[in-house]
Amino acid sequence: MAGTHNRSDEPSAPLSVEAALAVLLGQARPVQTAETVALDDALDRVLAEPLASPIDQPAWDNSSMDGYAVRAAEAGGGVLLPVSQRIAAGDRAEPLAPGTAARIFTGARVPAGADTVVVQEACKALADGRVRLPAEIEAGRNIRYRGEQLRASDQVLPAGVRLGPQHLALAASVGAAELAVRRRLRVAILASGNELVEPGTALGEGQIYNSNRALFRALLAGLGCEVGDLGIVADTLEATTTALAEGAAQADLVLASGGVSVGEEDHVRPAVQRLGRLDLWRVAMRPGRPLAFGRIGETPFIGSPGNPVSLFVTFCLFAAPFIRRMQGQDPVPAPRRIQAAAGFDWAKPDSRREYQRARLIVGDDGAPRVEVFRSRSSANLSSLTWADGLVELTERQGFRTGQMVSFIPFSELMP
Repeated sequence: MAGTHNRSDEPSAPLSVEAALAVLLGQARPVQTAETVALDDALDRVLAEPLASPIDQPAWDNSSMDGYAVRAAEAGGGVLLPVSQRIAAGDRAEPLAPGTAARIFTGARVPAGADTVVVQEACKALADGRVRLPAEIEAGRNIRYRGEQLRASDQVLPAGVRLGPQHLALAASVGAAELAVRRRLRVAILASGNELVEPGTALGEGQIYNSNRALFRALLAGLGCEVGDLGIVADTLEATTTALAEGAAQADLVLASGGVSVGEEDHVRPAVQRLGRLDLWRVAMRPGRPLAFGRIGETPFIGSPGNPVSLFVTFCLFAAPFIRRMQGQDPVPAPRRIQAAAGFDWAKPDSRREYQRARLIVGDDGAPRVEVFRSRSSANLSSLTWADGLVELTERQGFRTGQMVSFIPFSELMP
C-alpha cells in the first residue's frame, strides 16, 4: 500500500534526540488485547487493569514487635502484671482480662482491650508468671492497625505498571492469584546486507558474521517480546520490500538493521516508502544518525544502522521506549543520569549529540570518574563489553578532565 506522504522526502535538518523520541512515543499505540496469567508468570508483564484490594491491610490490629500487650492506663510506674495468655502469629487472641498482660509476638493479633505493646527488652519476666513493666509507657506503641496500609477497595497497583518482584509481592499480599496483563508484543526482525552470514557458517570473501541478530533477539527477550526472525535479506529493493511486507503482516512492530542510509545498496528506506511512509530518518546524534521510523501499512517500523554499536545505542534510546509504550507501560521511564567528573579530554566535539561507550570508576580520591573507550568506531563491539554505560556529550561542546558529564548506566538503558 503506497503511503500518502513521505516526510523524509522533504528537506529538513536532522531532529534532535528529544524531538525524535517525541515523534516515536507520540505514535506508539499500546496493544489492546489482555490476558489473565498466574501471578508466578506475570513478572515483567504490563498490568492491563488496575488491581484493587479485596481486604484491609493489615486485616487486623497486630503487633510489630515481640513483647507484652497491655492497657496503657494499667501498666505505668513499673507495675507487676500477671501474664494471662500467650499469642503467637496465627493464634486466636482472647480479649485481654483487666489487670493482666498478654505475651505477644511479631505479627500476632492484638487482643481486644489492649492498646499498647511494650517491647520485651523493656520488661522483666518473673518465674511466677508475672512481668514487670517499665516506668514509662507510651500508649499506642508497636501496633500495626487494621487498614493502615490499605483499605478494602483501595487501588493496589495502577494499569500500565511493569510488574517487578515488589509488585507481585504486593499483589500476593492482598490475595491475588492471577493478574490481567497486556499480551506480549510481536516483533519481526531482519538484517540487511549481502556481506552477512550467520555464526556457524564458514566465512567467504568479504563476509562477516551477523551479530545484529543475536543483539536484537537478546534485547527483545529482555523486554518480554515474541520475536519473528526474517533472517538476512539480500541487498535488493524487491527482496527488502518482500521481507518488510511479510514482517508487517505477522507482527506489531518491524525492526531492521542496515540499509537505512542513502547509498546505492541501501534499500530499506525506499522499500518502506513503497509500502507505507517514513516519518523520520535522521537524528542529530552519533552514533546512529540514520535512524528510520515510519509505518508499513499500519504496522510501525524502526530501522537502525547496521553497525552493531549504532544499533545498540539507537535501540536503547528509541526502540526500547517505543516498545514499552506499545506494551502499555505508562509512563515510560526516562533513563536516570549520574553526574560525575570526566576522566578524559574531549577536544574535538561533534555538531551532533554524542553517546560514547564509557564506564564509571572510583578515583584515588574516592570520587566517581567517567572513562571513555579509546575508539569512537561504531563497529567495535568489544567497546560494549568494556563499558558499563554511555556518556552523553553535548553538541559542539568540548570537555576537559574534571568537568562534570552525564553518565547513563547500561542498567538504565537495557531491559
